[in-house]
Amino acid sequence: MVRLLTLLLGMLTTGRPGPVPGAAVRAGDGYGTLPVTGPAPAAAHVPRGRPGPDVPGAPGGGTGRGGRRRRIPAWLKWTAVLGAGGLLFRKAIAFAAVTALSAALHLFGVSVHLPKLGFAWPWQAITAGTTTNTDVGPWVLQKIEGIARPALGTETFNFVFTHKVSKNIGPWPCWYSGTFYAVGRASATVDLNPGPAWWKPASGHYRLRVLGAPAAGRPGRVAVAIVLPRPQLPQSVHDVTVDDTASRPLDVQHSWTYPGLGCGALIRPQFSVSVLYAQAQSLAFYQATHDPQVTGPLIGSAEAEAAQIIKDNFIQPTLNALGYTLAGFTLRWS
Repeated sequence: MVRLLTLLLGMLTTGRPGPVPGAAVRAGDGYGTLPVTGPAPAAAHVPRGRPGPDVPGAPGGGTGRGGRRRRIPAWLKWTAVLGAGGLLFRKAIAFAAVTALSAALHLFGVSVHLPKLGFAWPWQAITAGTTTNTDVGPWVLQKIEGIARPALGTETFNFVFTHKVSKNIGPWPCWYSGTFYAVGRASATVDLNPGPAWWKPASGHYRLRVLGAPAAGRPGRVAVAIVLPRPQLPQSVHDVTVDDTASRPLDVQHSWTYPGLGCGALIRPQFSVSVLYAQAQSLAFYQATHDPQVTGPLIGSAEAEAAQIIKDNFIQPTLNALGYTLAGFTLRWS
C-alpha cells in the first residue's frame, strides 16, 4: 500500500522543476531510487558565503565569468601613446603651436606679444641633474675639426649674351648673330676646418668660456667665439652651372647674302648647344666672381649657412651632451 501511494505521488509531480519530494525511498526498503521522467533537475542552490563548484576559488570549480581577464580599451592605449609622445616632443610641439598662432594672428592683423620659444628635439635636451667636471673646450674643438669643406650659399642669377659667327663666302660677307637669355648658379666654398694650426690657442681663432658649471639639477652655460677664413668665390669655370631648362634664345639675325645656301650650311651649325653652353658658362663664371650684385649675396648666404651648421650641428649638441647650454655664439670671418 505504501509503495502504491508513493508511485501515485511521483506521477502527480512529473514536469515540475526541482527535486521530487519523497522520491528517495528509505534505505531499509531495498528498492533504490525511483526513476523520474521530465526535465533535468535544476542546480542546487548554494548558500551565501560557501563557494560552490562553479564559483571561482572553489576546489575543482571553473573560472566562470568572474575569472575572465578584462582587456584594456583601445582608446586608453592610444591616449597613453599620444600622451607619452606629447611629453617627449613637448618643446617641438610648443614651438610649432606658438609659430602657427603667431602666423594666424598676423594674418588677421592682431598684434599680440607671444612668448619666444626655441625649437629643440628631444635628443638636444639636457638631462636634469647632469653634472660634469669635463673640460668642454677640447671636446667642442674636436667636433669642429671634423667638419668638411662644403660649398654653401648657392645663388641663382641671370644674364644676356650674344653669340656671333662670321665667315665670308668668296666676296660676299656672311654672318649669324644670336642673343640668348641664360640662368646661372654658383656657390661659395667655405673652409670650416682650416687645420690644426688654425686652432692653436695663440692664434685666438677659438675661444670657449664657461659662464656657469652644472649644479643642483641645472645645466651649465658656455659662450663660444670662432674665427674662420672668409668664403671663397668659385675658383674655376667648372664651379658654376648654367640651367638649360630656363635659358632660351631671344633674337637671331643673319646677313642677307645667300642665307639659305651659304650662311645656313656653313655658319649656322656653329650654334650648337655645346658651343653656346661653354660661352654661357664662361660668362656666368665672370658674373659670379666680378659682379657685386652676385658676389655680395653669394658671400652673405654662405656665411649665414656656415654659422648655422657649426652652431646647430656641432657645437650645441656637443655641449648638451656634456650638460651645458650654449649661452652665446659669435662667428667672425678673417
